[in-house]
Amino acid sequence: MHKNERQSLIKQIISQNTIRTQEELLQRLQKKDITIAQATISRDIRDLKIIKTIDEKGKPKFVLYDTSSLQKQGETEKLISIFNDIVTKIEHVQFLTIVHTLPDNASLLASMIDEIHLPEVKCSLAGFDTVVLIVADEAHAIEVENYFNEIWQKQTNEQIEN
Repeated sequence: MHKNERQSLIKQIISQNTIRTQEELLQRLQKKDITIAQATISRDIRDLKIIKTIDEKGKPKFVLYDTSSLQKQGETEKLISIFNDIVTKIEHVQFLTIVHTLPDNASLLASMIDEIHLPEVKCSLAGFDTVVLIVADEAHAIEVENYFNEIWQKQTNEQIEN
């Protein structure tokens, strides 16, 4: 099976089922006679921009980050639209702004931050659940922290109002 076909099937599985782990996704693929390595499924998840969120019961689940509905929006709007789903904490330490995310979402967030080209941000580093933004000095770190806190608070307030 080709990569595009496999990824299409992964999107179908994620959209039609509650998938909580990569292992569960691998098992669903195996039921369809598709055997792939853990590293391949990890790359597919990253390529497809599949994110892990928390469901209404407080349990993690994979969801497709829907870029098709956001195609006409700018990169900043895309960032804002997913921020509340994956960010858990924002802070700064000296010349660093640190954004904590739900597990396995830091790379997606870092790439989106890179796409908006904030002039204060010199570079971003992503781990499993943390994005570290390197800026010129502490004043800029506070500025970036405040910028992201405004986005986060706006999203949180909009959810409460709805």
